[in-house]
This record gives sequence, structure tokens and C-alpha cells, in this order.
Amino acid sequence: MQKETTFPRLSRRGFLKLAGAGAAATSLTALGFSEAEAQTAARVRSFKLATTTETRNICTYCSVACGIIMYSKGDINAGEKARIIHIEGDADHPTNKGTLCPKGAALSEFINSETRTRVPRYRAPGSSDWQEVSWDFALDKIARHIKDDRDANFIEKNADGTTVNRWTSMGFLAASGGTNENGWLTYKTVRALGVLPFDNQARV
Repeated sequence: MQKETTFPRLSRRGFLKLAGAGAAATSLTALGFSEAEAQTAARVRSFKLATTTETRNICTYCSVACGIIMYSKGDINAGEKARIIHIEGDADHPTNKGTLCPKGAALSEFINSETRTRVPRYRAPGSSDWQEVSWDFALDKIARHIKDDRDANFIEKNADGTTVNRWTSMGFLAASGGTNENGWLTYKTVRALGVLPFDNQARV
């Protein structure tokens, strides 16, 4: 005896939904939309910043010290030279909350400019020409001038014989883009040398 096959009950509303979905799928396939969708998916490019390295920093312009995110391409560990391809405002930075002025928005053009000075330059006394020097040469030169000037102009005692330890022939201007800790260390170092003319870029 043959076993009777039973089918689940299908309501009229369910039947119409099922028939509509089937007709739509058949029509789209017949019109070639499935192939078009596949071709479109094959041509979709990945995000340009997907394979870059993010580095947070501070804008190099004015004393506002806006936060920026730099996107660089190139694996330094593999011997490649990293190049910054995009810069945008840091939305998590409390100063600018992701916004940038026109100068800050054009930072990538400034960084990658062919005319940008990338190494220290030195013009010898009496010379009209600038020559490229190393950072060691430049820092040693600055340190030598600071030491010579301090030795020549340091004031240990005033006219009344009171110890003052002043050095008034050199001034120092601190950058506003640094952290509070950086500013504290700068202040302590400058005051330890006896420098009195001292200010911060954020105030001036």
C-alpha cells in the first residue's frame, strides 16, 4: 500500500508572498541583473586608507595646537619608505574635535612639497651662501653659542651682593603644541640655566 504524502497547509496570503518572491527572482535573473551585480562587486575599490598606518600628531602651524591624524603608506619594516598620503583632523582631540583650518587641511601638500626644507642649513659669518649641514653639527653649534653666551653674561650676584643667578642676554620661547609635562620640563630647564626672558607661543 502506497504511503500518502501530506503537505503543510499554505494560506492564501502565504501563497501570494511565495509566488511574488519567486516571480521577482526569476525576472531579475532573466534580465541579467545577477551578472551586473557581480560585475559591479568586482569593480568596487577598497578604501584608500584601509592599508595605511595611522599616526596621531599636532598641527605644525599656529598656537592652537590642533590634533591631526596622519595616514602613511609604505612598510618601514620591509625596507619601504613611508609617505604621508592624507591628513585629517582628530575627532578625539579636545582642542579641535576633528576640525582644521585651511592651513591645517593642506598639511599634506606642505609635507610633500619639493621646496620644503628638510635638513638644517648654516651660513658662515661673512658668507652669502647657505650650506646643508647635519643635525649633529646644528645642535652642537647651538649648544656652543649657548655655553659661550652664558659664560660671558651670567650674573651670579647683584650690586648688593645678593645671589641672583641671572642670565638676561638670552630669551626662550616655548612651543604651545607640547604637553603640560613637556612645558614643565622646558620651564625647569630654562630657569635652571638662569634665563629670565621666557614666554610661551600660546600667550603671544
